Amino acid sequence: MYWKAVSLPSLSPYLFALAPLAAAGLWGGLYGVSKWGFDAVPPLTLAFLRVAVGAVALLTVVNLVYPRRRFSRRDLLSFTFLGAVVAASLATQFVGTALTTASQGSLITVLTPIFTILLGVSLLGEDLSPRLVAGITIATAGTVIVLSGQYHLAELAGVATTGILMLLLASATWALYTVLGKPLIERYSALETATYSCVAAVPMLAVLVPVELARTEASLSSIPVTPELIVAVLYLGLLGTAAAWYLWYKGLEYVDASVISAFFFLQPVVGAIFGAAVLGESLGSRFVLGGAVMAVGVYLVSTESNP
Repeated sequence: MYWKAVSLPSLSPYLFALAPLAAAGLWGGLYGVSKWGFDAVPPLTLAFLRVAVGAVALLTVVNLVYPRRRFSRRDLLSFTFLGAVVAASLATQFVGTALTTASQGSLITVLTPIFTILLGVSLLGEDLSPRLVAGITIATAGTVIVLSGQYHLAELAGVATTGILMLLLASATWALYTVLGKPLIERYSALETATYSCVAAVPMLAVLVPVELARTEASLSSIPVTPELIVAVLYLGLLGTAAAWYLWYKGLEYVDASVISAFFFLQPVVGAIFGAAVLGESLGSRFVLGGAVMAVGVYLVSTESNP
């Protein structure tokens, strides 16, 4: 028995922003959930669990939607390389997150859109228009204003040099994952590109788990399987990976990587809102001011004409 291919709903070009906006919203709580998970699971092991859960979910959906899809050897290699890039991004992100403070992590995140624009221009030949530059600059300023009201920016100059380097690599490799995914999305779909890159990343992260466990003198049997940990892993895998990666790539079906990159600025903002709602943290006037400035920048970028 064969499943009939099902067409996913198409977004209006004017509504493309809903997909990356939703992805940023799902990523907003990742830092807190990851830190929570690190109390029980080492970083690379948690990254593996996240991708494994996400891969199962994505593969289940893609087998229903595209049951008979075939790929050329070249594209299979492209999916594999994309998986290696995102595996590197997750590994450095989780190790960096474990070694840094929330302020350091949030500030380094701001560099991801900048890396994406530079790679989009150099690898894909995307246009670097004055409107795009102005929008990204304004959005960056807005994000810094928001974060300055939430954290002490002087902490960026702290002692967590290795952690900051890891987060820089995570930002650069996520930007590369965004840009390199664009050609595959155009040939196939956002769902397939997110799925097969995620599946390819699973064994690449899996081989790091025994190495990490040996270095930390930990073991899988010593990990406490609590309801809180299960919820954290499911959030990371189903929402932070399967849903968010698909939504992020879905936006790339309609616009350039440079345009999509602006929505990454919303991640730390959503994180601040998450902290206020769940942890009772205060937002303050800088959050409102910075959010307004950022909204202007994101609007300029998202309304940039796209071929």
